[in-house]
Amino acid sequence: MSKLGSADNRLKVAIVGAGPSGFYAADALINSELKVEVNLLEKLCAPYGLVRTGVAPDHPLIKKSIEKFALMAEPEEFNYFGNVSVGEDITIDDLKETHHAVIVTMGAETDRKLGIPGEDLKGSHTATEFVAWYNGHPEYREREFDLSHETAVIIGQGNVAADVARILSKTVDELKFTDISQHALDVLETSKVKNIYIVGRRGPAQGAMTSKELKEFGELWDCDTFVDPEEVILNKASEDELADRNGRAKRKIYELFCDYAQPKKPHKARQFPWTKPYVKPRQCHIQFLRSPVELKGNKKLEKVIFEKNALSGDPFKQSARGTGELEELDAGLLFRSIGYRGVPLDGVPFHDAWGVIPNEKGRVTKDDVVVPQLYTAGWIKRGPSGIIGTNKACANETIAELMQDIEKLDDKKEKLGNKKIHEILDAKKVRYINFIEWEVIDKHEVENGKPKGKPREKFTYTDEMLGLLT
Repeated sequence: MSKLGSADNRLKVAIVGAGPSGFYAADALINSELKVEVNLLEKLCAPYGLVRTGVAPDHPLIKKSIEKFALMAEPEEFNYFGNVSVGEDITIDDLKETHHAVIVTMGAETDRKLGIPGEDLKGSHTATEFVAWYNGHPEYREREFDLSHETAVIIGQGNVAADVARILSKTVDELKFTDISQHALDVLETSKVKNIYIVGRRGPAQGAMTSKELKEFGELWDCDTFVDPEEVILNKASEDELADRNGRAKRKIYELFCDYAQPKKPHKARQFPWTKPYVKPRQCHIQFLRSPVELKGNKKLEKVIFEKNALSGDPFKQSARGTGELEELDAGLLFRSIGYRGVPLDGVPFHDAWGVIPNEKGRVTKDDVVVPQLYTAGWIKRGPSGIIGTNKACANETIAELMQDIEKLDDKKEKLGNKKIHEILDAKKVRYINFIEWEVIDKHEVENGKPKGKPREKFTYTDEMLGLLT
């Protein structure tokens, strides 16, 4: 048999998960010096992962990266299998048997839990659910969110928490020309939410959201953003953190918090500036140094109990410790956004405490021993960190390790690759789609959005998508 990676003995690699890291890994393989066959498998019909179902609809420029990923799917070495659940429709062992290597790039698909009493009360949700719901993820289409309460609480102060708060704070007119799903827009139009609290366990010097996300809270049409002036007073360690030469980004964030702590003036109407100034009907409150300790209610959420915190420790090593002082907040809706974590996949080692696949530079390990043929990239490899582009370096690192293993991957056995995938899925009567079929669905979404002035109107049921292809 010819050398692995030659024209008549292509390196066959299966990639599980069609988010950014999956596409970057495929692109790195296809642009390597070796001849390859790359088979990308995705649970949904739609590719692109969180770029499609996680990025906020009012951030269209970030979604533009989809165009780049679509170009990566053009080479003949690339094969797409959408609507395929690895672990159910086809197993990791199936993929290992038919490929030289398997790369798991599933991302981090769920939220970390608060671990407090009452967390499962009706009205208590994960940010993941809400984000996926308003972004048209088919698995979350039927989720229900009761927006009839005046007060909503978001636990966490990262960018995802900011997205959730912003969507709750915006008017329908601010959202209707985005790619937000119509079912979500209909529910948001009836929202009674007036007070949104974004609560973090640490202080303003440790804020996790970017200055760009934070700045947007000052640009909302009908919502004012507030910070208690006393809560932007810093301890000495936090002052030292901001004074550090690498603290420019944090200083900018802190300055925005200070801006929101200034007294508010009545606003002039946008459309009729000559009319009497008015107070915006919604309020967003950013609060610090609080940790939820209990959710209370009779079968549904009614109150959130917080413990106030104090920071202690050296600069950049401060921890938030409870003071014993409690406070109550009446609320009927809560979203936890304290970090994503991965979920296990049958046949792949998993570190449950960390929520990632254990690995060494992308080589999957079990008990610190490298598992042959298995690799990983993206959030499931390193945890939920970085921006979309961060996944490129992450995937490239994994592919570099895979290339170093090329001789070990050559077991001198014929690997049938995508031919065998077709056989297995056909035998199980799985209705999978290729990338050309996805482009048909994509085109329909774009066309359906045009009459509404939207970039697209997403299909939110898998059967709707498949129905276009029959």
